[in-house]
Amino acid sequence: MHRVRNRLISIALALLLVVAGGTIGFVVVEGYSAFDAFYMTLITVSTVGYAEVHPLSHAGRVFNSFLIFFGVIIMLLAVGGMTQIVIELELNQYFQKRRAKKMIESLHDHYIVCGFGRVGRGAAAELKRARVPFLIVDNNEDRVENAIHAGMLAVLADATSDETLRDAGILRARGLIATLQSDADNLFVILSAKALKPTLLVSTRIATEQTENKMRLAGADYVFAPYDMTGNRMAQVMLKPHVFQFIDFTTKSIGLNVGIEQLRVPDSSGQGPICLEDLQIGKELSVIVLAVRKSDGQMLFNPPADAAIDDGDYLIVMGEATNLRRLEQVLNEVRA
Repeated sequence: MHRVRNRLISIALALLLVVAGGTIGFVVVEGYSAFDAFYMTLITVSTVGYAEVHPLSHAGRVFNSFLIFFGVIIMLLAVGGMTQIVIELELNQYFQKRRAKKMIESLHDHYIVCGFGRVGRGAAAELKRARVPFLIVDNNEDRVENAIHAGMLAVLADATSDETLRDAGILRARGLIATLQSDADNLFVILSAKALKPTLLVSTRIATEQTENKMRLAGADYVFAPYDMTGNRMAQVMLKPHVFQFIDFTTKSIGLNVGIEQLRVPDSSGQGPICLEDLQIGKELSVIVLAVRKSDGQMLFNPPADAAIDDGDYLIVMGEATNLRRLEQVLNEVRA
C-alpha cells in the first residue's frame, strides 16, 4: 500500500510539474494571462487538439513543441502507471484473498484474535512467540496490513459478523480473544462465537468493570481489565520490586530463554498414577515444578517429590525451552 501511495504521489507531482511549467512558459514567452496559459497548457498536453488561444510567435511555437514532446510522454506514462496500479491492486487483492482463504481452511486448533489494537497486538505477539496457529480479524485496513507485514495471518473483516467467524474457522478453533475497541463489540463477538461453538475457550478485555458480569454471562471464560491490571503492576513494582522482577523475568523471558509452561500428562492404558520423582525432573532436566493442576480442578502448589500425577493432570513448570520440550517427550514416553 505504501508503494502504491508513493507511485500515485510521483505521478501527481509529474503532472503538476508539466502543467505548472507550461503555464509559466506561456506567460513568460507569449505574455498570456494566467488562465489562458493554463488552458493552453491543458489542451496541449492532453492532445485534445483545440485551436491556439492566441496566435503563437516563433519562440512560442518552439516552446510549445518541447511542451508537446515532454508533456505527452508524461501523460502517457501517467495513464500507463495508473492502469498498472489498478491492475496490480485487483490482482494482488484476488491472490491475497485466495491465498489467505487456503491458509485459513488449513487451520485447526487455532486461536482467533478479534482486533489488532494495543491489546490485540500484545496477544498476537505472545501467540506468535508460542508458535501456535492463530488468525487476526480486524476491520481496519492499516492494522491488517501491519499484521501481515509482521508475518501474521490476518484478514480484513467485521469480527462481529457470524459469517466472518465461520470463514475464520471458528468451528475448528480452540479459542477466541476479543480485543475490540468497545465492550459492546466484544460482547457481541462473544455471543456470536458461543452460539456457533459453545465449547470454545474465550477471553476478552473490558474497558469498565460494570461489564465484567455481562461478559461472563455471555460466555467469556476469562475477563481482563487492562487498566486495572496496569495499575496493580505499577503498585507492585513499588512495593515488591524483586517479586515483580521475577514475574517479569519468567513471563517475558528477559535475559535467558526461560519461561513457564503447562504440560498435560498424557492418557495411558490403565497404567495408573506415577510420582514426580520417577521423572527425575529436577536432576536430569533442570526444570522446576511450580504446581500440579489435577484433572478435577484442584491446584497443588509446590508439590513434593512423592506427589502422584495421573491422566489429564497438568504440570505447571518453569525452565529453559529446550528442557521443557524434553520433559514433554519424557512424559509421552513414560505414559506410552
